[in-house]
This record gives sequence, structure tokens and C-alpha cells, in this order.
Amino acid sequence: MTQDQWLIFGILGTTIVLFLVGRWRHDLIALLSLLACVLAGLTPSAEAFVGFAHPAVITVAAVLVLSHGLQKTGAVEAMAQRLLPNTGSPLIALGALTLVGALLSAFMNNVGAMALLMPIAMQHAIRQGIPPGKVLMPLAFGTILGGMTTLIGTPPNLIVAGFRAEHSGSGFAMFDFTPVGLGVALVGILFAVGFSRWLVPHREQSNADSFDTGTYLTEVRIGEEANLVDKTLREAEQLLDDDDAQIVGMVRNDFRVTAPLPGRRLHAGDILVIEADPESLGSTLTRLGLKLEESVNPEKTEDTGEAEDEKEADSKSATSAAKESATRTEISRVGATRHDAESTEQAIEPKKNKRSHDDEVVIQELVVQPNALLLGMTATDLQIRSRFGINLLAISRQGHRSVKRLRWTELQAGDVILMQGPPEAIAGFAMEYQCIPLAQRQILIPNKRKAWTAVGIMLAAVVVAATGFLPAALAFTAGVAAFMITRVVPVRRIYDGIDWPIIVLLGALMPMAAAMANTGAADVLAQSLLNQLAQGNAIIALTLTLIITMTLSDFMNNAATAAVMCPIAISIAAQLGVDADSFLMAVAIGASCAFLTPIGHQNNTLILGPGGFRFSDYWRLGLPMEILVVVVSIPLLLFFWPL
Repeated sequence: MTQDQWLIFGILGTTIVLFLVGRWRHDLIALLSLLACVLAGLTPSAEAFVGFAHPAVITVAAVLVLSHGLQKTGAVEAMAQRLLPNTGSPLIALGALTLVGALLSAFMNNVGAMALLMPIAMQHAIRQGIPPGKVLMPLAFGTILGGMTTLIGTPPNLIVAGFRAEHSGSGFAMFDFTPVGLGVALVGILFAVGFSRWLVPHREQSNADSFDTGTYLTEVRIGEEANLVDKTLREAEQLLDDDDAQIVGMVRNDFRVTAPLPGRRLHAGDILVIEADPESLGSTLTRLGLKLEESVNPEKTEDTGEAEDEKEADSKSATSAAKESATRTEISRVGATRHDAESTEQAIEPKKNKRSHDDEVVIQELVVQPNALLLGMTATDLQIRSRFGINLLAISRQGHRSVKRLRWTELQAGDVILMQGPPEAIAGFAMEYQCIPLAQRQILIPNKRKAWTAVGIMLAAVVVAATGFLPAALAFTAGVAAFMITRVVPVRRIYDGIDWPIIVLLGALMPMAAAMANTGAADVLAQSLLNQLAQGNAIIALTLTLIITMTLSDFMNNAATAAVMCPIAISIAAQLGVDADSFLMAVAIGASCAFLTPIGHQNNTLILGPGGFRFSDYWRLGLPMEILVVVVSIPLLLFFWPL
């Protein structure tokens, strides 16, 4: 091998290892790999950023914008609700839900489709009295399978089409993926829905394990001799921190405040609502001179308390959302899980205290998305209380409540966080930081004209791309321009739906993939695979290409897997003297079908917390699914894309 080939193998191997370790973000790893290729002389500096202008990257960004617009108008969620049956057996309902997820994923971002349907899936699990995981895992797998049926359904398809265009002069069309993808998707969905009952781990108490750990919201009164008199809330929380307790609200002179400001000074007679473990509650009260409050029922609402705070603590004005009461001791156990509707109703209804919708305080579970802005941040970093007037009550990770101090716990993808506060404030927090509410929301279409306009623009872009009137990148970019002109989404928010780490990842990996081809490294890998494993047999080589791609995708980003495998697949086909289309399609299928781990696909990560899953739970349904994909897809590939 040449020196350049050794260099690119070293960079590629290091990149894959870093992807597998998962310590650093994928986009950062891709950027470092790109810089390494440039410094090693494998990629000319003038071509370092050509990947960001690649049609596949542009198309991914445009489709993400259009999907975001469809979500924001409420059009997709409304259509999904109409497609779902209201009656029928649990199996039929789950099958319909999964099919709707697959259909949505074919034409929009499959993570967005999963986010829309997850609350519906949770409610279905509650109604049927089954663990949420047995509904969420088939739905997640169904949305993944649906994405591979069209060109725009998933980024790997767009990347594969881009490599085909560079190799043969024309890319795959909109529905070229459908014959094989649809067959695999239908068989996979039938299997996932039919066998999830036995193959998905039975985690009946998953959410209960997450939050029902004996932590209570308790009202305590500050006595005349209490240690907290004349201290600020910030100082009080520092004292409570020793017992892993936190203040989530207060009552003063029959006025109540949820998430009070840290600078507010405490007086004798104030009532604090604290979250504390029962085992440490007694010592906390004794140490600080606090008394349990037996019966307090304030009827007034405090607006902000700005005047007092400015005089006593020189703190910032309270947020308008911090209006409402904290919860009564008798009914406020944090372990109000969402396993059955009655317990949920009992946990939330007292917090409303028969007040108007604008004043109600609720407890709501949110899921942290894989691309959420708050990844790696703590409650302290986010300033949840001062900015939004809400409280973080608990964090569940892989089915277990986090035992670390809440305010110092870094949030991870798939975490379920329990929030308390006014519903509109929680909704604002979820929107800003890209979290998904688990409670089924009322579907609101604020502007039907905009909703229909968004659907029309998306359909027009699909038709234009499918007929070949314009390349996909131009067709969907024109759709984005139409969104801006018609103001379907406010212009200042038009790019909020773009998953920038994915765009950076793709743009950085494209030049490295080109370096693999230009240095002949892809040919070396292809020759080694053919000689040592496939023995020169094209069908065995095709099967190995699919299996290797699928295995890499289980532990790497699927888009990165497609970018790495496409040059190798093209080289294998060239050395065999067969058409490369079948091998490229195998890469597309393998990159999409990542079912073994929660890190293989964003939708797998998304259900980790709500389903109460552990890392090792996915293979039970995922391994048979991947075997089934290989068994079904190889004959379909040979039939529709003969060698």
C-alpha cells in the first residue's frame, strides 16, 4: 500500500473508534477527521469545504426545514390523528400507529414523526394497561423502516443517491428506493408489531421506577426561631442541599409562588414547599427549625413580588410565569407516573386547585431529544426557575431515577425529566430546548390556511423532485423559499428545524470519502473483502456489504456509515464487474436498519427513557429484525436491481 493509503486508513480507523467510544460529538469528530485529511495532504485545502455544498447535504437541510414547518402548523399531527382508529384490538391499534409512523417518516424527518406520535403511543399504552416500551419500540422501528422507502425519508438515502450521481452521472430518483424499501418495511413492521409482545422486555414498572422513589413535596412553616429567618432562598437552598432537598415553591400571606426567585428573603411564618426524601425529611426539619404545615389553603395568587425582592435582595424581577401554588403534602407525591390514567388524574388535578387554565400548575414529563440544545447542561446552567418559572423535580435515565443532585446532573439524550409549573411555561421550555412532552396534547391548528399551505408546498416539492423536473436539492430548496414567502413559519424561525450537527457531520465526511476513493483505499478494502470473505461471489459480497453496513450503523451515526461505505461498495461492484446500484441500495438499507442499540438511531435513543429500557434491551427484538431485513432485502435487491 502507498503512504497515502496508510494515512487515510489511519484517519478512518481513528474516526470509527471515536464514533464507537461516543465520548465526543459526532460532528466534532468529523471536523477533526477533515482537518487531519487536509493536514496530511489527502484533501486539497481548496476542496476542504466542498462537502457543505454537496446536493445531498443541501437536500437534508431543506427537508428538515420543511418537516419542521409541517410540525409547527399542526397539519401532520391532525392528519395522523384522523388516520388512527379509535376502536379495535390493541394489536390492530398498535399496527395502525406504526404504519402511520412509517408513512409520515417516508416524507418527513423520522425523528419528527416519532416525536409527534410518541404522546399518542403513551396514551395507547395507558388505555391498554401495557408497559409503554411494548408500544414505543415497534413504533420507533416502524418510523426507521418507513424512512428508507423514499429518497427524502432518511439522510443515508440522500447520501447514497449523491454517490451514485458522482459515479454514474445521475442519482436515484424519489421513489427508486420504494420497491425494496417498502417490502422490507412491511415485513419488518408486521414482525415488530406481532412479536413485540414477547421480544420486548417487560418493564411494567419502568416509569414507576423512574419517579416513584418515595420523594415528596412537603409544606413546612418557618418558625420564629428557625435558622432560615432573614435568609434568602439561595442561602436556604444551600442549607437544604446537604439533605438533597430543594425548594419548589412558597406561600406568604396567603399568596403563593411557584419557583420563587433565589434573591427573595424569607420571613417567619412563610411556608416553603420542599422536595425531600422521607428518610431525610425529619433530620432536615429538626436541623433548620422547620415545622410540618398541616392545613393551609391560600386562595390568592401573588403576581411577581418585584417590590420586595428589589428592596431586600436586589434581584431581577420575577418572571410572569411564576404565579401559582405549590402542591399539598397529602396529594403531591412525585411518583405520579403515567402508567394508568386514574393515578395521573389524581396527581395532577389537585395542583389545578379548581383555578382557571391560565393559573393551573401541573406536573409533566418531557423527553430530551438526541439533538436537544440542553444536552450536557444542568438545571443550574439552564436557569430553569428564573427564566421560565418552573421546577425540575426529577430525572429518569434508562429506567432509573438519577441519584445525583438534580441541579448538578448533566442531561443526556433519552432522559425523562419531570417538570412542575404552569403548562404554558413548560410548553415554552420544551419548545425552546427541543424536548418532547409525553402527555398527549390537544391538537391545535392556529391557522388552517398556513397548515394547508405547508402541506401543499411539501407535496409540490415531492412531485417536482419525483418527476425529475428539478433535482431534489433544488426542488426542496424552492419549497423552503415558498415557506418563507408565504410565512408558513416566521422567517426568523425558519432554520430552527435544521439539525446542524448532522449538516456539519455530512459536510465534513464527504471530502474524507472522496479521499478514500482518490487514494485507492476503497479499492484495497474492497479487494480484501472479496478475496478473503466473499471468495469472488457477487451475492455473498452483496450480503456482506449489507451486514457490515448494518453492524457499523448500530454503533455509528447512520449518515456517517453511509458516507464511509459508499466508496467501498462502488469499488466492490467495479472489481466484480457488476452494476453498482444493487450494492449502493444495500448500503442504504443497512445504514437505516440500526436496531441493536439505543445509539444506532436517534429514534432508538428517544424511547430509552420513556420505555424504561436498558442498553441491552434492544437486541431482543433488534437482532431478529436485522436478520429478517437481510433475508428479505437480498432477494428483493437481486430482483429489482439485478447484478
